[in-house]
Amino acid sequence: MNAPLASDLPDEAAASRWEWESLNGSIPEELRRHIAEIVAREAGMLTALFYDTLLKDPEAAAMLSHELVSHRLSRSLQRWLVDLFPPDAAPEFADAARLQRRVGEVHARIRVPLHLVTRGARVLKGGIARCLSQTSLPRDALVETLSYVSHILDLAMELMATAFIQGTERATRNEEAYRLFSLGQDASLEREAQRAALLEWLQSLLFAVAGRNEATRLQPIGRSEFGLWMQHRASVMFGGIPALQRIIQLMREIDEEILPGIERGNGIGAALQRLQAHANDIKFLIGDAFQAVIGLENGRDALTRTLNRRFMPSIFAREIALATQSGRGFAALMIDFDHFKSINDTFGHSGGDVVLSRGAELIMDAVRLSDFVFRYGGEEFLVLLVEADANLAMRTAERIRTAVEACHFSVGEERSLRVTTSIGVAVFDGHPDYTHLMERADKALYAAKKAGRNRTILG
Repeated sequence: MNAPLASDLPDEAAASRWEWESLNGSIPEELRRHIAEIVAREAGMLTALFYDTLLKDPEAAAMLSHELVSHRLSRSLQRWLVDLFPPDAAPEFADAARLQRRVGEVHARIRVPLHLVTRGARVLKGGIARCLSQTSLPRDALVETLSYVSHILDLAMELMATAFIQGTERATRNEEAYRLFSLGQDASLEREAQRAALLEWLQSLLFAVAGRNEATRLQPIGRSEFGLWMQHRASVMFGGIPALQRIIQLMREIDEEILPGIERGNGIGAALQRLQAHANDIKFLIGDAFQAVIGLENGRDALTRTLNRRFMPSIFAREIALATQSGRGFAALMIDFDHFKSINDTFGHSGGDVVLSRGAELIMDAVRLSDFVFRYGGEEFLVLLVEADANLAMRTAERIRTAVEACHFSVGEERSLRVTTSIGVAVFDGHPDYTHLMERADKALYAAKKAGRNRTILG
């Protein structure tokens, strides 16, 4: 995924931008370079201090003791410190903010508790302060450098925490969506139920207006069954889509402008017309919002009936937790149908759809009921094999490959074709970030294609 442009940074970063630029504009250049030299020279020591402190905490040790993570994070932390306090020009806010948000998103994905992140920042702040206090800087200059370091680290944590919270909220919504899917919830039924609730409120309101007297109080839409659902449940299903914000705005206009006008008896005819228009807009937007997520809430890709990749983070996080606790691993298979573009070009998209649909059936037939099959994108599928070692993963991958190779795909009247697959296999190695496993499976898939396709390679 490409990093966002500066204009893509969230609005709440505006205050942080102003503070960042003020800090870097006010500190003398020689002091900023002095800080950069100290941080660059002591980055190794600061990183060691960071891990020595956190590894004494059992909660942190469980996440950091894996050798691969420790080695990778050690280098990453040193690079992060140097990037935050570079020796040349002060970093642009947009670049610094993107980096902090990226780190925060990773922390959210691998579920690093926020209090461990802030504790680590406190360790780094104290370590840099001790290094600076041992220099020959005059007192006033020392105070200024300590203040600068403290504020820069605090700003980095603020940006990181914002992305962490947003990532955690997204994960929570996805987990809730997966829970609803697992319980068999039907978004189509929910859509009709909410449309009915909206129309029931409108009908009751119109009856109340027709027979009202001065003592009659009209029920706000925000207090109706539909309004309560919108405010408390819709965000779980729809997230932050624009349609949701527009519906909330229309509801607010109804409750704060239209209904008070009707109660006062001001231009009731025009007010009722506006009320009907608002209700129609809400009904239309609700339909759009449900249509956008109905495939996701059903949980399956419409063409292949495999799981939607939206559920991958939740499912992988759960399997990583189970594997860590039990010691029984799992594996990922990245499957790609070879020369799929030429299939589409020769037999049309309908022919390609036949290959994907039938191919997905063959994949699901080759795995166990406890395994997970995802439509990863285009002609790629991902299989998560639970409680599987390298031997079982390779046997399963070969079973899929040979089943596809042996199949005659019917793409029209008396027309069929043969298709092959390339498969990359990766076995869980203890890394807490599931994207690490995905990258290994993807590299193995690339190696299989490069080696001639129609083969399985273990990464």
